Amino acid sequence: MSGIFAFQKSQHKHIMKKSILFLTLLLSVQFFNAQKVKTGLEVLQEENFKILEGKNVGLITNPTGVNSQLISTADILFNAPNVNLKALYGPEHGVRGDYSAGAHVDFFKDPKTGLPVFSLYGKNKKPSKEMLKGIDILVYDIQDIGSRSYTYISTLGLAMEAAAENNIKMVILDRPNPLGGEKMEGMITEPEFISFVSQFPIPYIHGLTVGELALLLNGEKMLKEGVQCDLEVVAMKNWKRSMTFNETGLLWVPSSPHIPNANSAKFYPVSGILGELYVLSIGVGYPLPFELFAGEWIDAEKLTNNLNSLHLPGIIFRPVHYKPYYSTSKGKMVHGVQIYFSDYKKAQLSLIQFYVLQEIHKLWPDKDVFKLCDESRLSMFDKVSGSDKIRKTFTQRWLVKDIEGYWFNDIDNFRKKAKKYFLYK
Repeated sequence: MSGIFAFQKSQHKHIMKKSILFLTLLLSVQFFNAQKVKTGLEVLQEENFKILEGKNVGLITNPTGVNSQLISTADILFNAPNVNLKALYGPEHGVRGDYSAGAHVDFFKDPKTGLPVFSLYGKNKKPSKEMLKGIDILVYDIQDIGSRSYTYISTLGLAMEAAAENNIKMVILDRPNPLGGEKMEGMITEPEFISFVSQFPIPYIHGLTVGELALLLNGEKMLKEGVQCDLEVVAMKNWKRSMTFNETGLLWVPSSPHIPNANSAKFYPVSGILGELYVLSIGVGYPLPFELFAGEWIDAEKLTNNLNSLHLPGIIFRPVHYKPYYSTSKGKMVHGVQIYFSDYKKAQLSLIQFYVLQEIHKLWPDKDVFKLCDESRLSMFDKVSGSDKIRKTFTQRWLVKDIEGYWFNDIDNFRKKAKKYFLYK
């Protein structure tokens, strides 16, 4: 019997070795796949910061500006022996993320590097001549979320204008569009509705990386008075347009308090426009920001049934009940729906909020959210939408089909224009 046991033991060892080898190979492949996308920052590091060498550098960044080890761009450039980092510039929420949404960012000295930090979300949203004194190259490294109303791309455009006006080179360290590079939705902002939450004539979901967007703004003379800056984009490696952020293998750093993870970026355009009214809870003030639609007077089951009966591509709704910790309906029980993606690629993100309004009006015609809101919020709703045509047309019959023409009419032409500036397939 001992011979049989010895044979079995030998076979067991052989199988174990093969299993360990297979697992090692599998983990190696998974690790390789997880690391397949390199950001512009990491490409710049690989190239030993060559384009910044011997220049006085200013950096626009925030906590999302990190490499794959989560070391901040500010610290990387400050400690690079061949880079002379002279100043930092903070957008909304600040360089280190220590300001809340909408809070003015003040001038101060960065405690970690001792560098001056100039605010781009206070008195000046655009870098002034004094703020750029002595700067040769202005570097931008911030993770965008792919929606027009997110203010970091407004900061990008204003910085490009300042660079052009002061003969300073602009360098963009590119990062993925977390929505992927294929979705484009929403009307082009009309001239009278240009604002810091809709700074450019682009769709609400623009489908571009920040590097591609910068090239578009520059190439199509979309900046103020058609100015163009000396622009260079440090492109990513291995990013594809079909990729959402979760497919890149990169680590997500919250881009603002209500975008805690990459999935939050997908939901931001689902409810963000309606959220400007502060009538219904959209999950801000609860652990599911932008994923919910709820009100104190809503019957969750009825609304869920109505919405699911529409059979919207790639979308499923379920009933929810919760108390927001802050923001709309703080401390009060609200009822409504949570949104799920059954097929993200098929879903039309930005129209979901209008379908919710359509079905709410069917069920509760006396609850007009545009009359229940503070009148000042109507202006913000229109600015984020890109026009007042959306609100005014929609509220005539409360039907999504009435605004689809406006919402998608510009997309084909924009896509053709944007393709000239694509850096990735």
